[in-house]
Amino acid sequence: MATKMGETYDELVDVTGVKERVSPEEWETRVNLAACYRMVWEYGWHHLNLNHISARVPGDEEHVLLNPYGPMYNEVTASNLVKVDLDGNVIDDTPYNINQAGYTIHSAVHGARPDAQCVLHTHTPAGIAISTLKCGLLPLHQEALRFYGGIGYHDYEGVSLELDERERLVESLSDNKVLILRNHGLLTCGRTISEAFVLMYHLERSCEAQIMAGATTEDDNVHIFPSEAVRQNAAEQTNLNGRNAGLLRWPALMRWMDRIDPSFRN
Repeated sequence: MATKMGETYDELVDVTGVKERVSPEEWETRVNLAACYRMVWEYGWHHLNLNHISARVPGDEEHVLLNPYGPMYNEVTASNLVKVDLDGNVIDDTPYNINQAGYTIHSAVHGARPDAQCVLHTHTPAGIAISTLKCGLLPLHQEALRFYGGIGYHDYEGVSLELDERERLVESLSDNKVLILRNHGLLTCGRTISEAFVLMYHLERSCEAQIMAGATTEDDNVHIFPSEAVRQNAAEQTNLNGRNAGLLRWPALMRWMDRIDPSFRN
């Protein structure tokens, strides 16, 4: 559907009344998820209108919220998010559909990991670059050490269209919150939307720093690598699996989005 100058997708389709027909808890999740899409846009992690950030519907574990296929990330709002089941079937009254190709990955994680309330997937240049290296993300600096021993790797099988890949994706992720999809990109999952986002923030920065350092293997005499004891200690200090890294930062991030454009709340 083409838009005229100044028009948005939501002005051309009817997405009114969503707030009135969903629970307060679902509406709050919609607002937070829409804000997360805007944050990903602001950081430049988006892939045009491709990729997904998904979140479970509170009190309805078999349903998740996803971006509509068409609008860009900076056009996502609480009302135009699409509710789907774990097979990707749209179950809400909405004029939108979803990008089925990308949902294979998200449905795999949500279906197997009850703790994964939010799943965030990116195709950034730094993330793609790291995904092509045999060494993966190296324990090269403090930013990366927070993930030490907590990353899964999944071999590339082509565009994620085949449903039987879901089982292998889940095996690759295991009980981690971070997955590097080889030759593909990055994925984080969190107990909250804020946790998934903050994990991705640190993961993206870790990948960028490694690429800037030109580190493609740990077996060299150029880069300084912390000892095994320091790696373990640093990982424990950041306690990736024990605390919600995004809880304290989320209110400030939301205020940031409100200052830029509060329309995500609509």
